Amino acid sequence: MLNIAVLVSGGGTNLQALIDAQKNGIIKNGRIVRVISSREGVYALERAKQNGIETRVVARKNYKNPDEFDRALLAELKAANTDLVVLAGFLSILGDAVLNEYENRIINVHPSLIPSFCGPGFYGLRVHEEALKYGVKVTGATVHFVNKVVDGGAIIAQKAVEVKEGDTPEILQRRVMEQAEWVLLPRAVALFCEGRIKVKDGKTIIV
Repeated sequence: MLNIAVLVSGGGTNLQALIDAQKNGIIKNGRIVRVISSREGVYALERAKQNGIETRVVARKNYKNPDEFDRALLAELKAANTDLVVLAGFLSILGDAVLNEYENRIINVHPSLIPSFCGPGFYGLRVHEEALKYGVKVTGATVHFVNKVVDGGAIIAQKAVEVKEGDTPEILQRRVMEQAEWVLLPRAVALFCEGRIKVKDGKTIIV
């Protein structure tokens, strides 16, 4: 049974999808042992507490520089005996200390079909605003491993979502979450916990 730590910064809808997947037996060989937030008072922490999951806050603003923040975060991950780190709406960039310790053991979900609409600054509604501005007919979500390039790690899974006439960024965001993010992220975590994801030459193989 692998220990999963989920990193959050906001409301925690993807965290909820993971909690539900664990309860429903989709995630068989892993359990969420810790939820760590980069901000105090976010609803994701309440979701964790309601489900008996330990929480911690490692607030970026409390540290003089990114390296100190990274070391504090790493200490919390190690204290929880973390095997897999899942970024679920985590808005801080991870530094080398965490990335090196958990190479190919950090999973993120991004609300577009990478390599479109990704990279530094592309998060939240901005991703959907840019997709609508460009006029794409399909968008979607991508689950990938995290490396030193923002949104540049090996892709684990992707799912396309239709863009409809009259969509606003908020409507599109909700559709992408419901049809793609909340489906893909638990599935990827389940595959990882079952030892079915291999990385070779910068690409993933599902076995």
